[in-house]
Amino acid sequence: MHTRVSSEHQEVIIGPDQPVVIIGERINPTGRKKLAEALERGDMAFVQEDALKQVKAGAQILDVNVGVSGADESALMIEALQAVREVVQAPLCIDSANPKVLATGLGAYPGKALVNSVNGEEAKLKEVLPLVAEHKAAVVALTMDDRGIPTDVPTRLAIAEKIVNEAARLGIPAEDVIVDPLAMSVASDDQAGAGALAALTQIRDKLGVNQTIGASNVSYGLPERREVNGVFLAMAVMCGLTCPITDPSLWPIRRTLLLADLFLGKDEFAMNYITAYREQNPDAD
Repeated sequence: MHTRVSSEHQEVIIGPDQPVVIIGERINPTGRKKLAEALERGDMAFVQEDALKQVKAGAQILDVNVGVSGADESALMIEALQAVREVVQAPLCIDSANPKVLATGLGAYPGKALVNSVNGEEAKLKEVLPLVAEHKAAVVALTMDDRGIPTDVPTRLAIAEKIVNEAARLGIPAEDVIVDPLAMSVASDDQAGAGALAALTQIRDKLGVNQTIGASNVSYGLPERREVNGVFLAMAVMCGLTCPITDPSLWPIRRTLLLADLFLGKDEFAMNYITAYREQNPDAD
């Protein structure tokens, strides 16, 4: 099953038979004080710098979130989308918890965007999915609902299936729904990693959809977080992960994903890995 997203210049294909697609996470002010301050000032040069660095580091899609307190998020979203499009050709993921901001962003975006996100809450289904259908976008679907975030695999699968079915009712094909089974901290729950991996496997086997995940949650509270995230991502790729949301500028993470592709036969003659390694290590023999 292939999910296609595009800018006016470039199309990206996500699928289990394709190399892993990295969705760059850095244009998000959560936990990033300097970016938040830049957005508050309307400094889009900072946003453009982040966009360029991520694409250079291997991101094929860029997440764009401009949610800063007290700002006009809709206006900022339009500015940020335009600023990013001026410097990179990669497709964009419009990220907001506010459906009005999503609608504004989708209306200003000339390609087929990815929307981040919808979930199983009744209000979100009614507010977000019609926007996705109207603009013929793709959407990230979080496996949570009005009861919160489930820890058991059957409930996550049921929520994913509910969203896929509701999307289909509105004319959104299953290939345009990318499920996120929500990894949680293994420091708080030592079964959280196993649960996320099992959910990825079940959703892949039952629904066949593409899947994303935010790896940073799984390592929260642990030492050597990059290494922890890398091991988790490699295992997640084996279980159905096709397009993680992560920071491509972290070489250990990107290297892990490149090697996962290599060992799964999705990197002919290891050229993607070798090319990226040489870019990262220009003085290596």
